[in-house]
Amino acid sequence: MRMWWREIAGLVFPAGCAGCGRADGALCGRCGAALCGAGARRVRPSPSPPGLPPVYAAVAYEDEARAVLLAHKERGELRLAAALGEALAGSVAGAVAGFVAGVAGAGCGGPLLLVPVPSARRAVAARGHDPARRIARAAAGVLRRGGRPARVLPVLRQQRSVTDQAGLDARRRLENLAGALGAAPGCGRLLAEGPVVLVDDLMTTGASLAEAARAVRAAGGAVVGAAVVAAAARSFTAAGGPAPSETGGEPASETEGGIVCGTPYERGSLLMISGRKHLIGGWCR
Repeated sequence: MRMWWREIAGLVFPAGCAGCGRADGALCGRCGAALCGAGARRVRPSPSPPGLPPVYAAVAYEDEARAVLLAHKERGELRLAAALGEALAGSVAGAVAGFVAGVAGAGCGGPLLLVPVPSARRAVAARGHDPARRIARAAAGVLRRGGRPARVLPVLRQQRSVTDQAGLDARRRLENLAGALGAAPGCGRLLAEGPVVLVDDLMTTGASLAEAARAVRAAGGAVVGAAVVAAAARSFTAAGGPAPSETGGEPASETEGGIVCGTPYERGSLLMISGRKHLIGGWCR
């Protein structure tokens, strides 16, 4: 009910652009274009948590992009979900393209399964909506309209309470989230229907995505990558640095310098999936 009133209020009393404040609707053309950045790019936090799949982001978490994400997540400006979903769809396409490029002859047949990182129940209750799931649904729609079957599979659950991540460093975030997520009982069959891309609105240290990847893999899913709308600016620079295996983390599972994407299980699973190499035709528009 609260979300309905927010949407009605936004139509009757329209606010300025969520990114820059100009009186140009929920999102002006300049800020909408800024969400796409220069196209999805590979990002890597430093240090990179063990088990983190290759992550792609549309834009750095700063300036207009930061303002738009906060407006959607914390202030419930739901009309922004379409633009954020467009940006996330580009990141998803980047993650899939990165996987396909690293495995000769591999396609990603079957529908893309977008698995959102779940928010804590108390956070969803306080906000009145689940931002990551809402953006994931918008992204799946963009992918389908571009010709790539995709659906959202919200199978992850929080199995225990965790401390608020704000203010925690990378090591403490990993400790806080270790073993916190699990897949819903009986979801293994659903996860086997296609390649999995983990999705979220934002990546900072990568701890949440690494824990989500662990939980999906434990349930039998083949994680080919992760996609976010925005990532910390420093992670764009770190992506050009050494792979995790060179900094004390797990061996790199991504394709860089000839390294083949995915764990051995995931490579085998995806090579067995029938279908065409079929990606979304384009980035954010």
